[in-house]
Amino acid sequence: MKIALLGYGKMGKVIERIALERGHEIVLKKDETNTFDGLSTADVAIDFSVPTAAVDNISNCFHANVPVVSGTTGWLEHFDEMVALCNEKQGGFISSSNFSLGVNIFFELNEYLAKIMSQFDSYKVTMEEIHHTQKLDAPSGTAISLAKGVIENSNYANWTMDEAKNNEIHIAAKRIGDVPGTHTVTYDSVVDSIELKHTAHNREGFALGAVIAAEWLAGKKGIYNMKDVLNLK
Repeated sequence: MKIALLGYGKMGKVIERIALERGHEIVLKKDETNTFDGLSTADVAIDFSVPTAAVDNISNCFHANVPVVSGTTGWLEHFDEMVALCNEKQGGFISSSNFSLGVNIFFELNEYLAKIMSQFDSYKVTMEEIHHTQKLDAPSGTAISLAKGVIENSNYANWTMDEAKNNEIHIAAKRIGDVPGTHTVTYDSVVDSIELKHTAHNREGFALGAVIAAEWLAGKKGIYNMKDVLNLK
């Protein structure tokens, strides 16, 4: 399978290595210094770039009739626009805040726990995410996905990084060293606390999940997510 890499930073290089190990060919390594030459020859593209480049990367894929997997976060105010363009061009699209198998299981556990905890008003939920200092957006897309998972299964209405009101989830975002990603969901009461936590040890899980998603998406049309890829529905 021919893969175009859109974004060639640390994640892009890990994705490249894993893709090559799995027998794929890299036909484009797109960064800020080169063009999209070679994109149209790809069977699928993987976008791990920066928020300011993601929309242009994804748009170019749809116009080139190349399915695209995007793991870039911080651009989701344009998500509906990209969905509309995907439908218009009959493209294939997966966007996820996190492609790690463990994190997607974590998402499922988070939603299940939220349903249970919604019955107990004595507990207040908060979240914390810790990432490396090069991560540009805060809170992380994964933390936002976790908050949405709680909101959809409880009486919470919103998340905030400021002081939380009764119906809001407070998210604390920290940037420390080279931390790949740690996310904690805490339900706290006066008598005890319940914590759900995922700690990434390196970038391998994110990269492998993105390549698996690309393998699954190649040749498909439509808009999907990691639940489709991992058959978690």
